[in-house]
Amino acid sequence: MLYKHRVLRRKLFSSLRNKSNKMNFISSMKYFTGILVICICLISCKKEEGIGGTSTITGKVIVHDFDGGFQEPAPQEIYPARDEKVFVIYGTDNLTYDDDFDTSLDGSYEFKNLQKGKYKIFAYSKDSTGAKLTGQVSDVDIPVIVEVEITSNGSTVAAPDIIILDNNN
Repeated sequence: MLYKHRVLRRKLFSSLRNKSNKMNFISSMKYFTGILVICICLISCKKEEGIGGTSTITGKVIVHDFDGGFQEPAPQEIYPARDEKVFVIYGTDNLTYDDDFDTSLDGSYEFKNLQKGKYKIFAYSKDSTGAKLTGQVSDVDIPVIVEVEITSNGSTVAAPDIIILDNNN
């Protein structure tokens, strides 16, 4: 009888010890899972440049109009670029534009609802160098790029003026 009592007591303590180990394991797994979920949330919450924010980039496009062959040292006319396409690239790693805007009558543009980050704004200008065709003015347009950084939410950032060239053609 005493032997059975000892065996039962060993089994009871053994099962309690196993339950304790199981509880420690389960508790450790819950702790690890919680840490893992927090890390994933922190990594995935990084907001990149682009739409979905509360900031705005504004600017103007100005035309410097030269004679037909860019022969004059100074532009004959300077005026706002009306109905000119302006493009934005979100971030600094992209090579293609993410959005565009047609300038208004005064040459102004704006890109709204942007996140904090760096942006490239550009418009196309006539190439005054004539590099593509020897002795003639090139018909190839080249991008004029300005870089802008939004550093705080809810802000309006004024980009430098984009100056494009035209040659009355």
